[in-house]
Amino acid sequence: MNVDELVRDSLREQAAEQPPLDLGFADRVLNVRRRRRTRRIATVAAATAAVVAVAVAVPLLESGKDKVRLASEMNKSDIIAHPDQSPPRDLIAAGDTALAAYYTYSTVKTSKDTAVRQRTYRILDQRNGKYVKDDRWSMVSVAPGMRTAAVLERDLPVKRIGLLDLVTGEVDRWIPVDRGVASVEFSSDGSKLVATTYSKNPDLLTRVDYDSDGDGKKNDYESDWSRSYRTGFYVVDVDSGKADWSKVVTDNQDGMVNSRQDFGFSGDAKAVYTGLTMEPHQQYYDLKGNKVPAPPDEMYLHWSVEARLSPDGRLAAGGFAGGAKTTASWILDPRTGKNLHKVRGQQLLAWVDNKRLIAWDITPGDNEFHNALVLVTIGSDKTLPLSGARKGNDGAAGRWNPVFATR
Repeated sequence: MNVDELVRDSLREQAAEQPPLDLGFADRVLNVRRRRRTRRIATVAAATAAVVAVAVAVPLLESGKDKVRLASEMNKSDIIAHPDQSPPRDLIAAGDTALAAYYTYSTVKTSKDTAVRQRTYRILDQRNGKYVKDDRWSMVSVAPGMRTAAVLERDLPVKRIGLLDLVTGEVDRWIPVDRGVASVEFSSDGSKLVATTYSKNPDLLTRVDYDSDGDGKKNDYESDWSRSYRTGFYVVDVDSGKADWSKVVTDNQDGMVNSRQDFGFSGDAKAVYTGLTMEPHQQYYDLKGNKVPAPPDEMYLHWSVEARLSPDGRLAAGGFAGGAKTTASWILDPRTGKNLHKVRGQQLLAWVDNKRLIAWDITPGDNEFHNALVLVTIGSDKTLPLSGARKGNDGAAGRWNPVFATR
């Protein structure tokens, strides 16, 4: 019904019950209708703008329903950045990739001459889009979809793996294992876990009698680089909880490994790899613990470059390509190792899509350790800040470290 029809109906109703109308009544009715319509349009526009603004900032509960609109489901095509926050307080994301959690380190003394390098996690609260401290866990790995995390309790190594519901914050179930585990990581499809086993805590530190961090005080602790307590790995089926262990003898004939040198899955999860501090920098094993060659598209990856392969598998994240006063990283052909592109960034952390990545980078001329999360794009020398810059030097207490996952 249009405005003229409403006026006519109103006039007929008035005529049936009231004396003859004053001159100008129709104009007055039209004016009232127009004012009401204008107010309705303005109200709807304002409400729409408010919803858009809030949706970018934080997740919402769906009105009148119990179902929660989760942070992991919000604005998947958008960039959600907080360049004024370091450490982050609110959700950071680009496309399908989000900062699912982050952790800081602290040195916790266990005796006069020993300590443990301990992680404290802040995990994304799916209901309000904020990072919330959860000090129950020594290790957290977030599954694709960001609904579940695999967690390990504080005193490593432990003999059970928790599956944490990221909506309720409670452990849904525990997966028991026979050998001590000190690391856990999901496969790219979330169906499996690789859990690295150690006979002792790999984060154990020993007091040293020299100034190792440059603060002028001889009160420092370091890892024992002369040996590794790593014993092997479990491959865990997440649905059934079935865990198969493989022994891996760790020695320096393969190239020295760090005191903590965890296993991760290959891209197709048909093998696992571990980092080496010497060439070839990575060693692969099948799921039974036998050494195997690197997959053809992973031969030129380096374990310290976390981004690894692009989603379509056609590009690989490479190492540092900058100079004394510049920052840059290589994008490689994964099959040949050829340098294809140079992008901004000190270290490539995660792919957003086949053209964009999240990286650590600094403001030109700033301290090399004062890096922030930025979005870099192949073919562009511009960056988009996603977080504020970290403070302090490498290894300083309070510096935060990201944990990414696909949404």
